[in-house]
Amino acid sequence: MIKAHQKSFHRLFIISDTLLVIAAFFLSYFIRFSLIGTDEGVKYLPLSEYVDYLFFIALGYLLIFLFGGLYNPQRSRSLIKQFFEVIRANIFGAVYFLALLYLVKQIDISRGYIAVFAVTNTALDLIFRLVLFSVLHSLRKHGKNLKHVLMVGYSRTAEVYIDRVKANPEWGYAILGILDDEMEKGTRYRGVSVMGKLSDLDRILSENDLDEMVIALKVSDYTKLDTIVGAGEKYGLHTRFAPDFMNVISGNANMEDMDGVPVINIRSVPLSSAGNRAVKRIEDLILGTVALILAAIPMIMVAAGVKLTSKGPVIFKQTRVGRHNKEFTMYKFRSMVVQDAEEEKKEWTTADDARVTGFGKFIRKTSLDELPQLFNVLKGEMSLVGPRPERPYYVDKFKEEIPKYMVKHQVRPGITGWAQVNGYRGDTNIARRIECDIWYIENWSLWLDISILLKTVFKASDNAY
Repeated sequence: MIKAHQKSFHRLFIISDTLLVIAAFFLSYFIRFSLIGTDEGVKYLPLSEYVDYLFFIALGYLLIFLFGGLYNPQRSRSLIKQFFEVIRANIFGAVYFLALLYLVKQIDISRGYIAVFAVTNTALDLIFRLVLFSVLHSLRKHGKNLKHVLMVGYSRTAEVYIDRVKANPEWGYAILGILDDEMEKGTRYRGVSVMGKLSDLDRILSENDLDEMVIALKVSDYTKLDTIVGAGEKYGLHTRFAPDFMNVISGNANMEDMDGVPVINIRSVPLSSAGNRAVKRIEDLILGTVALILAAIPMIMVAAGVKLTSKGPVIFKQTRVGRHNKEFTMYKFRSMVVQDAEEEKKEWTTADDARVTGFGKFIRKTSLDELPQLFNVLKGEMSLVGPRPERPYYVDKFKEEIPKYMVKHQVRPGITGWAQVNGYRGDTNIARRIECDIWYIENWSLWLDISILLKTVFKASDNAY
């Protein structure tokens, strides 16, 4: 399925753009000084002097492309729109190149070379995207690189949506079928069959590896929206709603136009953007490294305290569920007596828990037991800020009991989070905690992360035991 290969595709795209920048850099030098040439007697810097700036130019262009949205999904976006985005990004890139030379007070780099580089890199980018656009469209027309979609509801909008998909095979959407309570099973529209009723939704989602669910209910069926959206999010499925109905759409939901069909993404997640994810990862690497250096001595002292006050390992390892429902091993300083692994999986820590050691109470109250998770952050399994990860046993339990519980797994889990600084830590209201996690996911920003980190310093002991 598409979602399984998306990360590899993004990496390939980034590597390709980096190589194009490097190629344009050297090609532009040849064009400017060999093909165009200079006036007789005019000297220019050797290529080795230019190469000194190549790393910074490549890095700058890559970041501009990330923030410019060039690595966001482009499946139903026209080639013309993609071309405009490339041209805009390269204009910003040229301005960045000039600003860089100004900052380092380099006046000997040819401004004519910069102009040639801007044009050359833009041309290479456009050619690359034209070729990629053509290859992907050809593959999709032949049944490759498809997004598999389930439609929920049979309406006029559903028919129009199917019409657009059928008219644009290069978009690469394969519709599995339709679920509807009124249409007879087996009814077909342009080759797409009604495969069951809305009550079959949970079974269909569990039996098929789908990429998207498109809700296209009749107005009379809108009372069923909450259940349908909840089922989709339970399985971590990307859900879209056509047409608009605001009572089930988050406040910052966004709309896209598929050739006249308004399609709303049910939940807008800023961290679904490659640029935002890059910013957050850089934040984690820089601040995580600084935090680890500052915490080195306290961690040694805590480790000694754990070792001297109770029998057992210093580090406690536990399986938790992270981004995209993937399990990972989370690290903590051991604060409890060693216990049976199977029992530990299901035991929830409560106030005055007899399993917590005397020293363990102290490090849990001060959150010093969480410091080893800085290694999880540097490994990319966690973030400094995000929804707290839970054990698989409780994930399976809560996803059936708490609406939208699985939404939290759309981002990396965190050492601290919006729920924690608002008092929902430990044995507190799970539903309210999830509301806080979803609010954070929908409203993420770098400044929000910094604010949460600062508040954590003053709220570290709230509801901790």
